[in-house]
Amino acid sequence: MPLNLVVVSAIAYVALLFAVAFWAEGAARRGRARWLRGPLIYTLSLSIYCTAWTFYGAVGTAARTGLEFVTIYLGPTLVMVGWWALLRKIVRIGQVQRITSIADMISSRYGKSTALGGLVTAMAVVGTAPYIALQLQSVTLSFAALAGPAQASLNDTALIVAIGLAVFTILFGTRNLDVNERHNGIVTAIALEAVVKLVALMAVGAFVVWGIAGGPSQTFELIEAAPIATWELQPGRWLGLTMLSAAAFLCLPRMFQVMVVENSDERHLATASWAFPSYLFALSLFVVPIAAVGLQVMPAGSNPDLFVLTIPLAQEQDALAMLAFLGGFSSATSMVIVACIALATMMSNHVIVPLWLAMREQGATVSGDVRHVVIGARRASIVGLLALGYVYYRFTGGGAFLASIGLISFCGVAQILPVLLGGIFWRGATRIGAGAGLILGFAVWTWTLFLPSFGDGVAVSAATMAEGPMGFGWLRPHALFGISGLDPLLHAFFWSMSLNTLAFIAGSLLSKATAIERVQGAAMVNVFRFGSGARGWTPATVEAEDLLMMAQRILGGREAQRLFRAEAVAQGKRGFLPDVTPDFLTHLERQLAGSVGAATAHAMVGQITGGLVVSVEELMRVADETAQIMEYSARLEAQSEELSRTAAQLREANEKLTALSIQKDAFLSQISHELRTPMTSIRSFSEILRDGGDMTPEQRSRFSGVIHDEAQRLTRLLDDLLDLGVLENGQVSLRLETVPLSGIIDRSLSASGAVTRMAVARDPAREQVFIETDPDRLSQVFINLIGNAVKYCQAPDPRLDIRVRHAGAGLDIDFVDNGAGIPRESQEVIFEKFARVGDPDAAGGAGLGLAICREIVHRLGGTISYLPGQDGAAFRVHVPLRQNLSAGLAAQ
Repeated sequence: MPLNLVVVSAIAYVALLFAVAFWAEGAARRGRARWLRGPLIYTLSLSIYCTAWTFYGAVGTAARTGLEFVTIYLGPTLVMVGWWALLRKIVRIGQVQRITSIADMISSRYGKSTALGGLVTAMAVVGTAPYIALQLQSVTLSFAALAGPAQASLNDTALIVAIGLAVFTILFGTRNLDVNERHNGIVTAIALEAVVKLVALMAVGAFVVWGIAGGPSQTFELIEAAPIATWELQPGRWLGLTMLSAAAFLCLPRMFQVMVVENSDERHLATASWAFPSYLFALSLFVVPIAAVGLQVMPAGSNPDLFVLTIPLAQEQDALAMLAFLGGFSSATSMVIVACIALATMMSNHVIVPLWLAMREQGATVSGDVRHVVIGARRASIVGLLALGYVYYRFTGGGAFLASIGLISFCGVAQILPVLLGGIFWRGATRIGAGAGLILGFAVWTWTLFLPSFGDGVAVSAATMAEGPMGFGWLRPHALFGISGLDPLLHAFFWSMSLNTLAFIAGSLLSKATAIERVQGAAMVNVFRFGSGARGWTPATVEAEDLLMMAQRILGGREAQRLFRAEAVAQGKRGFLPDVTPDFLTHLERQLAGSVGAATAHAMVGQITGGLVVSVEELMRVADETAQIMEYSARLEAQSEELSRTAAQLREANEKLTALSIQKDAFLSQISHELRTPMTSIRSFSEILRDGGDMTPEQRSRFSGVIHDEAQRLTRLLDDLLDLGVLENGQVSLRLETVPLSGIIDRSLSASGAVTRMAVARDPAREQVFIETDPDRLSQVFINLIGNAVKYCQAPDPRLDIRVRHAGAGLDIDFVDNGAGIPRESQEVIFEKFARVGDPDAAGGAGLGLAICREIVHRLGGTISYLPGQDGAAFRVHVPLRQNLSAGLAAQ
């Protein structure tokens, strides 16, 4: 076939992929074509598992070793069908924790360790290099078979393909930073490639069965006569390869990318659990017939790996041969593109950016665009990865069977499996154990399989292979610990995984997890219970402006400002700078993690805030495991009901103390903010008035008005603080009068503005009662309660019922709205002086109102309480009709 035609066809196909990727990215950006993130595209994207190894190499494996190729399809099928719950858990963790790669998953689980993420990244890069070389080799061989080796240099072809893949991957994989780390354009292009390679392989298979063999019956006769029929099952190798392919399916960076990171809805797994095995079945349906017919019709010595391509060429079916070439080209390019994206993300997030930050004295606050550093690091990583794959291809000469090269990579990345599974099912797993397991397992794989793959005498001398290093025979690469006679692949897989797992378990048992490791462990192991990652940031003295500056460098100005503005609105604040609360810091960290990884985002936020302090809530989560063990032991030892009751009381007391501690911290933070904000405004606008020069009267009036309003706001806050201090010290002076209750309620409603903002239901007849009290103080209590109803009642038609009834020698005045009410866990602490109604991190007042109300009512000889079980929030104020003289004197 003419060289020009092959080149033009390949370029036209790549142009089609470009067009599809551009269209998909544009549609996703405009919010259209939601089916692009649907289960069909998701299932087809999983086809990157089926690389040139499966398109070409499966036929070659069948021709050499019979049905052994089935194990490569059987492993993923068992995972999708039998381990569906495991996949769902991994996907849920990925979504909750904003995981960007498998290295990010391991790093985040084990205390957000940058070192561990870097180690997994290094392993993945080395383990994937042979696989990239395999794809370059397959494209090069198929190109030579189609165009003729005389028309093209194999090395030049491989280099050109590597450069082209680098350009395509950079264009669509690093154009911007997505907080979800999803690539709609590439995923859609990969789905198209999945269809192309399936159609191509089935077309060649149909041609072989009906166009050459003459039908299914004749094809079965050819299979019976081929060496495939004499294949004998080797149970050990069959089981080992099935386990290896299952492990690699979970741990390959490219599979993790499409299965977890690109997943937009975990429900897509339900469809993929049957659709993807069906795809694998269809892809493998004609492998044996093509192998059998190829052995029959192709000349002796022909490469079985290329039967899919060379059989149509030999039969002068150029169009079918071109379709087969494009199918193999799709298989190779889709794998390389996604693998490079996944590995580039890992390298930038866990190696390059952490090193860049470490070299900067100011860390995350240094001037310059971190976003550009991340994108540049990913682009450089893509080029470096393809260069590494090309170097491996040149060193090995591309002479090994395609399947053999693929299995080397499978075994390398499978070393992540023990740490991955242990991390999401075993809370006792530690960073030390994970590091020990990964290092030992990877070292064994490198020594026993990876280095020997370069060929005799290249990386390991023939003498070392035969006698071991320095004569230590028990360290021979293919006979470790003196056990010889095993298949080299199974030998390496068994020893690397066994020693990896043992080191992981031993290291975890002998080391102690840090607080953040325990928190992350609890969050991931119990992801369906807790549903969110660990919190634990304390805002310290950090300013929102510093956080916004850092976020803009990573997320971009528009995205960062949108995030901050949304948080400010949620807090009830004007402008776009929210309060720096622990919840906001956690939310910001997760958003940053989508672009730079969990470990790097954690480190950057930590540099600005001054470190991480694990909150009481998370410590309670971690302590939950210990509490359960202690309670279980107590039941076994004593079965004492009294002990159980005491433990329950202690837990309740602890929960109350925990809530009060959190409220206290929020109170102090809020007071500091509330004092500083008006003072800042007063100072700023007074300086403007002082230095403003020529100003219009309207400007001076407006600036003076701001100063006046902020001064009043500051005065109100100081009055509240002084009120609380005076009340608590018993220095309040009451001005007792006999007044009608209805008048106090009328004044309170007018002062709070409730009548214009919500419906108010009253019974005037019951309010016509005179009481002896301090009307100003009692009105202060009523105004606060009515104001809370106006502020927090979120019902579509807000309503407030004011009910009055006689109760003994006093009156009960109830204020009941139709809102959501106060959560049960907050009802016992709302009257404490550090408590606030609602979320303690929310924007609003200083949270002194109910504490002041309690002190006032107490001084008036009454009580105030919260009434649970009503339609909404309900407060009852009980006041006496007449003041007791001794009580009144005591209050003076």
